[in-house]
Amino acid sequence: MSQHRSLRAVKTAGGKRNVLKRFERVALLKKRGLWKPGDRITGLPKTKPENI
Repeated sequence: MSQHRSLRAVKTAGGKRNVLKRFERVALLKKRGLWKPGDRITGLPKTKPENI
């Protein structure tokens, strides 16, 4: 039995991601000046990647 097209592994090396990991969000917020050391890591505001 063959596997359906939608379930096959897609090349993720060059694919776009619209969800950031926590450390990526913190780095992006630091760059934008919206996060300072001592701020909580949980409950971060929603952020979009820069390359959109």
